[in-house]
Amino acid sequence: MKSILFFLVFVGATFLVSNISQVRQQYREASTDAEKTKQLYQDLASVTKESDDLLVAYKGAATTLMAKYAKTIKEKKAFFREGVDYLEYAVAKAPNNVEIRYLRLSVKENAPRITGYKKHMDKDKTYILDHLSEVKNKESKKYIQGYVSQSDVFDADEKRSVSQQ
Repeated sequence: MKSILFFLVFVGATFLVSNISQVRQQYREASTDAEKTKQLYQDLASVTKESDDLLVAYKGAATTLMAKYAKTIKEKKAFFREGVDYLEYAVAKAPNNVEIRYLRLSVKENAPRITGYKKHMDKDKTYILDHLSEVKNKESKKYIQGYVSQSDVFDADEKRSVSQQ
């Protein structure tokens, strides 16, 4: 039974890795749609902290989005804390991954002040500005540039600079 469960988790995580483009699109859409948030959360259910670091970060970000649509304060807190735990774990394991840093910044930018998670946003912002040019994956770079272009964290000069990379 354990080997079957392991196989299903492995196949699910492998499928997600091969479809990171789909996960990116789902995350973008989930930010404003409860049903798409729930779908992304379910799609990432098989991701564990032993999975690919980027998927761990997406699971964390998706889990924090679930807090937005939770019914009770207790559920909101639980989703948010779990999501932050996954995100911080991913950043600790892959601190030089620009896409993971973008995910954390996007969560911080949209987190309610009461959570206290808005602190030190400038570190991720600076990291993104300093290292986006090093991102080799064109899809990832374009995806992050799209976020920067609409984010209130970046000023007009920073947005212009990022769009030219």
